[in-house]
Amino acid sequence: MRPLRLLALAGTLTAGALPAQPTDAGGTAGRLAEAQRIRQTRRASSRYDEIFQRYAKRYFSAAFDWRWFKAQGMAESNLDSQATSWVGARGIMQLMPATYQQIQSREAGFGTIDDPEWNIAAGIKHDRMLWRLWDGQPTTEDRMSFMFGSYNAGQGTIGRAVRSAREVATEQPTWTHVEQVAPQVPRWRYRETLGYVRKIRTNYVMLRR
Repeated sequence: MRPLRLLALAGTLTAGALPAQPTDAGGTAGRLAEAQRIRQTRRASSRYDEIFQRYAKRYFSAAFDWRWFKAQGMAESNLDSQATSWVGARGIMQLMPATYQQIQSREAGFGTIDDPEWNIAAGIKHDRMLWRLWDGQPTTEDRMSFMFGSYNAGQGTIGRAVRSAREVATEQPTWTHVEQVAPQVPRWRYRETLGYVRKIRTNYVMLRR
């Protein structure tokens, strides 16, 4: 009996002496899944790079950094060509059908709004119109902010914001002045627009890394 009892006791001590080892299987699997998701996202988004480059060069210049427009597309739709907003904006650049039709009427060869190439092209061309509208800004950074802000909220809304900003600006209003007076500007969902401009800048910095 004694040997059996000793063996049983030894087995009990052995089992108790070796605590369960913590595993990092979940954490490792999670990190691997996240890394794979990032790689897939980069591969999927990079397929539009050539289109952004081509139309940035056509409507701006070869020296203009096309990544600004990709950053904008990321902010608009996360580069989803099938995206549709609650107000009816469509595609990567989230253009309203009426806006697209106006651009299409002046551009021979433009296809449908749902074609990623023409959607991106029309979005950048619309940016070009807004870029010209805000010529004369004190810095390129300000001009960029006014362009993107107008794309989101409409040039009329940003024009009202500029008129309000003149009350606090000693010289020509900058985008910083617009941010200061934004809550007082009527008929403007200013949090959306200001967040939109910031998001584009954040995306652009990420794309440059």
